[in-house]
Amino acid sequence: MIAFENQRNFFLIAGPCVVEGEEITLRIAREIKAICEELDIPYLFKASYKKANRSSLHSFTGIGNEEALAVLKKVKTEYDLPIVTDIHTEEEAEWAAQVADVLQIPAFLCRQTDLLVAAAKTGKYINIKKGQFLSPESMRFAVEKVRESGNNNVMVTERGTSFGYQDLVVDFRGVKALKENHCPAVLDCTHSLQQPNQSKGVTGGRPDLIETIAKAGVAVGFDGLFMETHPDPQQALSDGANMLPLDQLKPLLQKLLKIRNAIL
Repeated sequence: MIAFENQRNFFLIAGPCVVEGEEITLRIAREIKAICEELDIPYLFKASYKKANRSSLHSFTGIGNEEALAVLKKVKTEYDLPIVTDIHTEEEAEWAAQVADVLQIPAFLCRQTDLLVAAAKTGKYINIKKGQFLSPESMRFAVEKVRESGNNNVMVTERGTSFGYQDLVVDFRGVKALKENHCPAVLDCTHSLQQPNQSKGVTGGRPDLIETIAKAGVAVGFDGLFMETHPDPQQALSDGANMLPLDQLKPLLQKLLKIRNAIL
């Protein structure tokens, strides 16, 4: 069961970008769970079992689908955590749903009707990331596809809007439109700071701005925050350029809770 709505605090979706192996994945899950239990923040563990959207053919995509899902299952059972993971095709929906509690629709795929319908039919919670090319108002059509397929368990995530060829920007006015879908609205505090399409074939980022973006997100009323974190982002196999160092997570969350309490 996922218990994150109607809570005093925002909820947190966090973990590494991708399953890199069992030991490091379990470590990250264990440490974040301990932090969130101490701070009374509802927590969902996120890691992709497979990365399909890569800048280069040579970029890391995963340790293998079955192996990665087995690691996520171990996180779920050992630490009693709900699991969030991406899916990319209709066939993956039913398969990933055997482990995941939340199926995440990547931003580039948020208009793919067959994918949304297949995800909805699993009965799992569906987290739809807003495409970098879409207005917040346009996300209602993605939400409607899930609901009209018989599933009311849906949330939407803001992850930035394309700003030129190699940057993203967050328009915080969009939280109002996202909330008009009457479902949880989440702010992706790490992917929204990506600098995509770099000439070297690896996505860049501005992790120095994660705290700034997160503070603003809490202040304007996002229900949840999404953050990718890693003990050593420079050594991470995917998206290291915009991940939060794991040892910075607790002090950041403590600051965010002060903002949350101030606006209630």
